[in-house]
Amino acid sequence: MRTRVGIVGAGPAGLMLSHLLHRSGIESVIVEDRSRAHCEARVRAGLMEQWAADMLVETGVGDRLRRESMVHDGIYLAFSGALHHLDFQRLVGRRVTIYGQQEVVKDLIARRLEDGGTILFDVSDVSLHEIGGAAPRIAFTHDGRAQIIECDFIAGCDGFHGISRESLPEGALSIYERDYPFGWLGIIAEAPPVADELIYSYHQRGFALFSMRSPSVVRYYLQCQPDENADAWSDQEIWNELEARLDGVRPLPRGPIIEKGVTPMRSFVAEPMRHGRLFLAGDSAHIVPPTGAKGMNLALADVRVLAHALTLFYHNGDTSGLDTYSDTALRRVWKAQRFSWWMTQLLHLFPDANVFDRRRQIAELEYLVGSEHAMASLAENYAGLPVE
Repeated sequence: MRTRVGIVGAGPAGLMLSHLLHRSGIESVIVEDRSRAHCEARVRAGLMEQWAADMLVETGVGDRLRRESMVHDGIYLAFSGALHHLDFQRLVGRRVTIYGQQEVVKDLIARRLEDGGTILFDVSDVSLHEIGGAAPRIAFTHDGRAQIIECDFIAGCDGFHGISRESLPEGALSIYERDYPFGWLGIIAEAPPVADELIYSYHQRGFALFSMRSPSVVRYYLQCQPDENADAWSDQEIWNELEARLDGVRPLPRGPIIEKGVTPMRSFVAEPMRHGRLFLAGDSAHIVPPTGAKGMNLALADVRVLAHALTLFYHNGDTSGLDTYSDTALRRVWKAQRFSWWMTQLLHLFPDANVFDRRRQIAELEYLVGSEHAMASLAENYAGLPVE
């Protein structure tokens, strides 16, 4: 098989890259080791920065997003028994969109197939070859047959546990990471939302977050131990703990919990995001704690930059975008890392925290909701910095 750009991974990064390249007349092939059904059902992020939602609409894959998404003007912060609203629209003139990552994946898969794109699901034994040379290859097994894709470039969009980053030679990457001493116990429940926008709560029992996926499906999170056993929590215990931590919020509308699990919290960056003809994008290159809602948005920002660089190369023979891809992407990555870390340390209880630390957090929260400049800074970062 021969194509211009071989893409490993059919998540938001790989699918959006293929879509953007198609719009520029550049052929690509995607290989994915999961089934289409798995990719379309996997619940992940649900918040899109305004530019990201606009990009889906502008590139022709936003019809369902416009019909079914929920647009929020801001968020709430809860602490000391009170609820405070941060109005992003007023502060910085931007909003955020609630639309599940799995819905983005569904829309992009449908569009790629409608446009005649090639997505090979359920592949196995994927390996990358000659990534440092002029003729890289992706080897894999599909339908019981060994196959090879010869390409000009490879985009590694296969997530943190994928093979793309692991395919780089030893010493090619510098790794920067931090593991946090807590995780999130997350649930999805069939219940009405308790508020019209997300609620981030700082509480002496630990952090809590209210989010939503639709007018009838809600998502909640509780700070917990990183190795917490989700099954050890009964539904009633989860609802009671959420109600205790979401202090200042009226009683929570309860409903059946249809999914629960624990997410560890970590920050991770691999530099550079390019080696030879292999370009890393999304979670294969970086992970952020979910407090700042940056995961899917960073992945889409990466491939927007990469698609533009590849378009310059194929249309004009210009390699400048490819040469600067890593530096350009990493500028946004590190700003998102800073913001995600800041939100995390602001709202969570750390095991070694003392009374001074907790009083400082309350003081910072009081300053934040009392200062137009501080609220505007949070709003600017949360709703999305300008893309390069």
